Amino acid sequence: MHTVTLGSTGIRVNKNGFGALPIQRISMEDAARLVQKAYDAGITYFDTARWYTDSEEKLGAAFEGMREKVIFATKTGAATQDGFWKDLETSLHSLRTDYIDIYQFHNPPSCPKPGDGSGLYEAMLEAKKQGKIRHIGITNHRLAVAKEAILSGLYETLQFPFSYLSGTQEFELVEECQKAGMGFVAMKALSGGLITNSAAAYAFAAQFEYVLPIWGIQHEWELDEFISYIGHPPVMDETLQEVVARDKEQLSGEFCRGCGYCLPCPAGIEINICARMSLLIRRSPSESHLTAQAQEMMKKIEGCLHCYKCREKCPYGLDAPALMEKNYEDYKRILAGEVQVG
Repeated sequence: MHTVTLGSTGIRVNKNGFGALPIQRISMEDAARLVQKAYDAGITYFDTARWYTDSEEKLGAAFEGMREKVIFATKTGAATQDGFWKDLETSLHSLRTDYIDIYQFHNPPSCPKPGDGSGLYEAMLEAKKQGKIRHIGITNHRLAVAKEAILSGLYETLQFPFSYLSGTQEFELVEECQKAGMGFVAMKALSGGLITNSAAAYAFAAQFEYVLPIWGIQHEWELDEFISYIGHPPVMDETLQEVVARDKEQLSGEFCRGCGYCLPCPAGIEINICARMSLLIRRSPSESHLTAQAQEMMKKIEGCLHCYKCREKCPYGLDAPALMEKNYEDYKRILAGEVQVG
């Protein structure tokens, strides 16, 4: 079984993290069964957040009575000290615990530091002093904020998008974290669902000794794939290298990663789906993409206000309105039968 140590935290876990965002979409019973199966297979790192509706509550219920056997990493998106303490107490209550292993600032627009006027980092230190958290981390989608966090020496872990579609700058972040003794947690290891070959994604991540990938899991068949790799890990051989090369070619240029930080949209558009619908239909065809409900969702693009708030909030600097319009035109051609997919 491959393991990874998260930098100076000393936390050593199976080289598979369980991303618990998707379990907010399933029942309490199904979620409990899923995460317990993951634990039984050797997965002990569970990543969640205050923003993930009832994800924390489901993890807390599933692991009640066995707290010391799992690692909980959760996050706060609070912008004030009061919000920080409210989030922390809610997370502790929902997770049914009196401490959190890794508490992270959730994609802040800037790197919280002592004396910056927000009081957020000071609150983190006080929470650690009180024993309510054990390690301080940060997540982000912005390279500048991630680099600042590494250079600051204030954080023990960085959670950042990292997959075989990543560019040179993301690879440099991994190296910088290793040099700084910071744990690197790779989110979006399947690039928001655009990477459909989990063996290739697993083999890629396995090449980085200090990286912990977290896989967003909702279905049992998804979990079964990653469990199967624990005993028989895929190796980046010629076949998987060809998969990676093909994916990089198809996904070159600008594309929506589906992170959702552009939301909410004033016009009610589900930007993180609409701006990448063409890719989703081609890479993971599903009848659900063409239902009346999906068509109604895409039609809302016609009501785009072109306020460009989404473009301003996009951590990748994408022109979301233009991407949506492009996807909508392609979607209409697919519906009309002018383009065949699947």
